[in-house]
Amino acid sequence: MKKPLVALALTAAFGSAAAQSSVTIYGTIDAGIQRTTHAPNDATQVTRRDNNKLGFRGVEDLGNGLKALFQLEIRYDPDTGALENNVRPLFQGQSRVGLQGAFGTVRIGRGLTAYQESSVAFEPWSGLPNVAGYQTDLHVAGYTSDPLSVAGNSANRFSNAVFYNTPVMNGFQVNVSVATKEGNNSPAVIGKGTAAAPQYAANAQASANPYSVSATYTNGPFAAMLGAERNAIETKMWSVAASYKPVPDLKLMASYQRQDQGHTQWINENIRAWVLGANYTVGPNKFIAGYGQKDPDGVIKTKQASVGYEYSLSPRTYLYVDLSVKKTPFVVTATNDVTRKHYALGVHHNF
Repeated sequence: MKKPLVALALTAAFGSAAAQSSVTIYGTIDAGIQRTTHAPNDATQVTRRDNNKLGFRGVEDLGNGLKALFQLEIRYDPDTGALENNVRPLFQGQSRVGLQGAFGTVRIGRGLTAYQESSVAFEPWSGLPNVAGYQTDLHVAGYTSDPLSVAGNSANRFSNAVFYNTPVMNGFQVNVSVATKEGNNSPAVIGKGTAAAPQYAANAQASANPYSVSATYTNGPFAAMLGAERNAIETKMWSVAASYKPVPDLKLMASYQRQDQGHTQWINENIRAWVLGANYTVGPNKFIAGYGQKDPDGVIKTKQASVGYEYSLSPRTYLYVDLSVKKTPFVVTATNDVTRKHYALGVHHNF
């Protein structure tokens, strides 16, 4: 009888330990056919609407309400199978480890800034980095969170950072990200300097600690956000956004953003932007619409109108169509614009 009892005890002990920790493998694969006219690559392409990712998320219960967390996220291009943009880190999406408890959540590493992570709830395409959406341009007023990084790297994350999220209290939550001044193999930023003596030399350190903060509030059908951020070259950005659901199937949203480049620009340092959007879901059908403008000092406005449609084949798979028209400066400092039309058709799958 002793051996079965010992075996039972060991099984119970190991089973209990296994129940206290878990690792989840997850990901997204999104591929489609699209074309954007008058773009640098004006040709029909097999490409993506969303970031394709392979992720690993882990939680360990440490007892007394305390948990250890980690998350690693790889990005890849489905049309070639290659890692997304060969200058980006292996864990481009995020690589963070931390603790969660009654005090909130603290993580250390690389990830979306507090503002960038909160703002996607107020963008019609939920922050997808596709051409028809607004997140990577108008919804952040053309701002980049990580200007002192390798050229081509992600523009909405901090590396070498600490991230904190308070618990949600009566619908309120505050989120803060603070990064160190560490250099990250960036090219030179001329700014208020010259080509021979740039304001920020190649692989320069930040001139001030980058920070990002957002405050969100949700009360039934209403939600709102205030956000502010300063990057490594002391460009500042702030935003206010809100959404409302007059009926459960309809979500209306609006945002206003302002960017201040006064630390690196002598003139025309301010950029303002606003976006209006709507989502309407009926059965497996989701209709998406948005309109926005970006108004930089001394440069003609960018104007964009987009519509999209998704049809869910299952809870994890949907087909999509996106159409967009965008009038934008031909180059950054142009006083004449070009009209770019975008067409996309594809399939999106979560696993």
